[in-house]
Amino acid sequence: MSSTELPPALAATVAPRVGAVRVADGEQLRSVALSGLTLSVRARPPAREGLPSALYVHGLGGSSQNWSDLMPLLEDVVDGEAVDLPGFGDSPPPDDGDYSVTGHARAVIRYLDAQERGPVHLFGNSLGGAVATRVAAVRPDLVRTLTLISPALPELRVQRGAVPTALLALPGVSLLFTRMTRDWTAEQRVHGVMQLCYGDPGRVTAEGFRAAVEEMERRLRLPYFWDAMARSARGIVNAYTLGGQHGLWRQAERVLAPTQLIYGGRDQLVAYRMAQRAARAFRDSRLLTLPDAGHVAMMEYPEAVAKAFRELLAETDGQAYVSAGS
Repeated sequence: MSSTELPPALAATVAPRVGAVRVADGEQLRSVALSGLTLSVRARPPAREGLPSALYVHGLGGSSQNWSDLMPLLEDVVDGEAVDLPGFGDSPPPDDGDYSVTGHARAVIRYLDAQERGPVHLFGNSLGGAVATRVAAVRPDLVRTLTLISPALPELRVQRGAVPTALLALPGVSLLFTRMTRDWTAEQRVHGVMQLCYGDPGRVTAEGFRAAVEEMERRLRLPYFWDAMARSARGIVNAYTLGGQHGLWRQAERVLAPTQLIYGGRDQLVAYRMAQRAARAFRDSRLLTLPDAGHVAMMEYPEAVAKAFRELLAETDGQAYVSAGS
């Protein structure tokens, strides 16, 4: 067993049905059974046939819903799908209980191989950014371009806002936290998450907040919710400690795909100062910094993220998709 892998989870691997997952207008949700895991995949029908494929990978505690604002802005240039990583969104835990960065990357690779969708335009946010980096490094044949939004790459000085995530990775802490916060309402939890993840929580609409509360209520009824969170957090911490060819920075240097990096100036989880290091690490990179954005720029400033991708696409494919509806 490698240092990025964890012992099998004790939680059941069959997801109980605790309520319907929200599906926005124009979206479709389906379940895909693979060897050792089942993934929930959110998609929007492309504007026309023959568009290149795209895959969106969310961060820790997130889901495919995190991409619902960005996906319609790009449906005229890509055939986009967003995956729920194992144990998150509507995807049940993996059979082997592996929530490491390598385990999540393996799930993405299995999906792409099974669906024969590669090479894809691969998007990743936070944990999903680390996962996407690993996928692009070990399977360059599957990745056409790479767009990373606040990717969770190792930092020597961890952001203060990221400390609770690191603590969650410690054995027993998730159980303790569950007990300490059992009286917290879903509204209080969502408010805390938005304060941490958004540069300006005031940008969240009342409808968006209600949808997030409903999703939080649904997740809290899942018996494996905290286990998936704790083990995935532990997976990030373990990935940060790896050196040599398996280190994330070393793998970033191996990425061949043209890469768009997006960092937020008000990000409390991934340091803004890491943007320049990332731009140097990825050999074919472009950097967009959004001074007012937090950790989830695709949710706060989807138009800016879409514009950056269109420019990347125009540069790499020679297609002038600069404005929506081109």
